[in-house]
Amino acid sequence: MGALRSIFVHPAMAQPVDLRGRQIVVTGAGPDSIGAATARTLAAWGATVIVTTRSAETAAAAAQAINAALPANCPGRVVGHALDLCDVASVAGFADWYRATLGERLDALINNGGVHLDLRSQWRAPQLTAAGHEIHWRTNYLGTLHLTHCLLPLLRATAARQGEARIVNVVSMLHARGRNAALFGGPSALQPYNSWVAYGTSKLALVHATRELQRRYGSEGVQAYCLHPGAVLTRIADKGLAGQTLLAAVRRAFAPVEAFFLLTPDEGAQTQILCATRPGLAGGLYYRDCQPAQASADAADGAVAMRLWDETQAWLDRIDSKTN
Repeated sequence: MGALRSIFVHPAMAQPVDLRGRQIVVTGAGPDSIGAATARTLAAWGATVIVTTRSAETAAAAAQAINAALPANCPGRVVGHALDLCDVASVAGFADWYRATLGERLDALINNGGVHLDLRSQWRAPQLTAAGHEIHWRTNYLGTLHLTHCLLPLLRATAARQGEARIVNVVSMLHARGRNAALFGGPSALQPYNSWVAYGTSKLALVHATRELQRRYGSEGVQAYCLHPGAVLTRIADKGLAGQTLLAAVRRAFAPVEAFFLLTPDEGAQTQILCATRPGLAGGLYYRDCQPAQASADAADGAVAMRLWDETQAWLDRIDSKTN
């Protein structure tokens, strides 16, 4: 079966790097996820890896499971902590906990956490958060940028001392479904509503953010990357198809076929592992299959990236003013 599968699936592989002494955050590391697979590899290579899920209990369980799967005498370790990207207090609290527990060093932030809901595109209007944000935008983009904003001083300080730090944003080839015009104007800009377009728009925003982070901080040694992990068999589709009993049953029946053609979480984690670890890797680019790839035409608009950065910074400043 393995030999036959190799005809259809050709995963690229990141090469091991000595990560002893490094500290890395990986968001979204629930069971059978790309984040968990990423953390396991990074810890096996020697890093201290902080993994997150929405609750403290599942984060602790995720860390325990990953640590149990590490080789004997492994130099690395995994620590779990709660993080809800939709909760301002949770993001700020995570950053405070990190500083208090692990100090001022942060070698890499891997923004892997996110959501893709309503995979059957049945919603006729966006699902909004209490603050009025579309759920994909709030979780995948605003939450990720808030976390990056909170941890950026640690990344910059680490780059100044160690020569480099990295920000890795896990996007998707579906960023091509997003359009620059939908980045501004709130949920009304996404009408008529389609959840796949909303998801793609949140990922397009992360591509823009990656390039703007590189433009602003690359000269300081903070390198930024974004990537498509591939078509990976994880539990994200379970949440995206929540409530679809018949379709869920069909998926279970065809699970062996799905597993045959899709990447495993370990295979899907390779490009983000490479972006977080390979020495000398060019920043500011979009990666796929462990190599630079062409992002969408909309992602190449530098003026949009700067405007989006400024509007996001204004939102972050409002958050800071309310919490200080």
